[in-house]
Amino acid sequence: MARPRSEDKRNAILDAATKVFAEQGTSAPTSRIAREAGVAEGTLFTYFESKDALLNELYLSLKSGLREMMLDGYPRQAAIQERAHHVWNAYVNWGAANPEGRKVMAQLTVSERVTQESRAAGSAPFGGVQDMLKDAMHKGVLRDLAPAFVGALLSAMADVTIGFVEREPARADKYRSAGFEAFWNAIAKA
Repeated sequence: MARPRSEDKRNAILDAATKVFAEQGTSAPTSRIAREAGVAEGTLFTYFESKDALLNELYLSLKSGLREMMLDGYPRQAAIQERAHHVWNAYVNWGAANPEGRKVMAQLTVSERVTQESRAAGSAPFGGVQDMLKDAMHKGVLRDLAPAFVGALLSAMADVTIGFVEREPARADKYRSAGFEAFWNAIAKA
């Protein structure tokens, strides 16, 4: 009889995969991930049927962590700019707190090994933010830009901001504020 799967082992494998992929890229061997997680390579495949399955689960896990941070305290009834500012700060804070996860997320975002189903599942919980963008465009608060483009701007500008926050933590608030101002000016109607 097979032993029940342990959530702790599964999480240890995902944590190890994040570390190893951040260091070596997504082509890193599963044997290295298993060693880092403290499990046999066969155990890794008990939890994830293939490396592609591991990559997709890791993608969803990272998206889930980002979503939790973004939606924690999300001011649903606040003005558009305040909601956008909350999303910005949460994204920057998540990235600064999770440098390995951010690096791996960037790799997985462009990976052909992440399925369309995983991409859709990873994006679905962010629907409230996308709805906010669409509503703001409809009301004329934001420029008429594709939500995907706004998301790409957010990601790129936040990555620059995160880099400066990591290099100069004492000036983190200043960089976070200046980054948001630049982002807001890029998407808001004058």
